[in-house]
Amino acid sequence: MNLPPVGARDEAAFALPEVLTLDEAGDVLRQALRALGAGPAPWAIDASRLQRFDSACLSLLLELRRRAGDAGIELHGVPARLRALARAYGIAFVLGGDGDDMPALSEGLHAGGHPA
Repeated sequence: MNLPPVGARDEAAFALPEVLTLDEAGDVLRQALRALGAGPAPWAIDASRLQRFDSACLSLLLELRRRAGDAGIELHGVPARLRALARAYGIAFVLGGDGDDMPALSEGLHAGGHPA
């Protein structure tokens, strides 16, 4: 799986693939580090193509954020489902912004912990 950098003018940008699950995460991490590692941080990452993903996607983004150092990463085109997953895991910070655009996980639950 070869993933192209995003935007010809920004060599430090990288596009996540449509599918990013545990099966793809290792390859995508290696490709992202090759594409982003030589560029200046913050590393720009386009998430707009993501269609199918799991918590491995969040792990990958956490690892990229760690390796980018203090400058971090900038995510663009983050799907609402990925934001919701990040909030459920308590790591919305990795996606950037304050995360206030998504309802809290508990807002849809009754006092007994069952969905409304």
